[in-house]
Amino acid sequence: MTSKRNNPIWVMSSAFDKLRLAELIRTARSIGAQGIDLCVFRRDGTRQDHVATHLDYDGFTPDTAKKLIDDFNAAGLRLSVGAFENLIGGDPAEQIRNQNHLLKLIRIAYLLGGDANDVKVGTFVGYNHELGTQEGGFQKNLEAYRKVFAPIISYAEDLGVTILYENCPMEGWRPASYTSTYNNLPGVLAARKLMYALIPSKAHGEIYDPSHDVWQHTNPVDVIGQSDVTRIHRIHVKATRNLRTRARVDWGGMYPMQSVDTDLAERAGVDVPKNEWDRHHYEAMLPGFGGSDSTDWRAFVELLSERGFTGPYEIENEARNSKDTGNLAATIQGFQAAVSFLAPMLWDVDSNEGYQYRPSGLLSQPTVSDVPVMTMDRLLSH
Repeated sequence: MTSKRNNPIWVMSSAFDKLRLAELIRTARSIGAQGIDLCVFRRDGTRQDHVATHLDYDGFTPDTAKKLIDDFNAAGLRLSVGAFENLIGGDPAEQIRNQNHLLKLIRIAYLLGGDANDVKVGTFVGYNHELGTQEGGFQKNLEAYRKVFAPIISYAEDLGVTILYENCPMEGWRPASYTSTYNNLPGVLAARKLMYALIPSKAHGEIYDPSHDVWQHTNPVDVIGQSDVTRIHRIHVKATRNLRTRARVDWGGMYPMQSVDTDLAERAGVDVPKNEWDRHHYEAMLPGFGGSDSTDWRAFVELLSERGFTGPYEIENEARNSKDTGNLAATIQGFQAAVSFLAPMLWDVDSNEGYQYRPSGLLSQPTVSDVPVMTMDRLLSH
């Protein structure tokens, strides 16, 4: 019996910020993955929650690209790159640094073969809250997005590279004393549809993470049903378990928990956020590891398959009982459990080995000329 089920399973390297690249490659193989989405965060960035940097982005050359492709081919793995920052809001100087860093990653993806090798560039968009608090603030953020990203996407398209947005609203990205937890423009499907209408180029798309919709009480199956699947190039595998807590009743489902005077909250018997990420009554998990979650994975995967999605399922480990333990062995166990969970939905049965991925070929060595590192000021002056 012949089947078309053969989606690769990748790991996102954010969970392995302490490992060097060679160790990361060996670990990915031991997990049973077919690829790695390499996090390449700025070393001088302001993020504290994700700091993995698995490539020397300032010293990246065509020779670096050649060796990297050889190393990944030797391991039987494929790859992408990404960094996830605020590119349209926050400190103006940091915005420019983040935009310039994204341009460096586009060049790296180009040197690695770009779309021809399925090497994409993952990013956030971010959000400008100074505009967002004004009347018509969401539209103003869309316009800020177009101003920043239209030239970046054009540059990527010229180099044969596709940019992918993750749909995380980044609910804990600002202190809990702020009322809103919407901190990344593509955090809802409507925004992504509007973004594609503003910039029709096919050189941008998305990494869809169903867990972010689950805690927003939106069914990811319905989201896939209303999405342009040709825009979806990666699926993040991360689970959400929605919690039935006192705070969930007190604060409702429409708004996040708010930060108020702690003595007052204690006298009133009201829960307040323990930290910036503790505002929407859920626990991050990995599917199949340590309990059930609030996603119908079977229906989700089947609909994606029906709609023609053949790309990677990337395991992003932020689980409390795995990555958050700080224990490398427990982190690896979580990844391995997720691979076993996904295998019957994505792969066919081998008569001797059970559910197995069928290798899809090696990365090619691109025959491209080097290009200088681009910056936003140079890009905008062209």
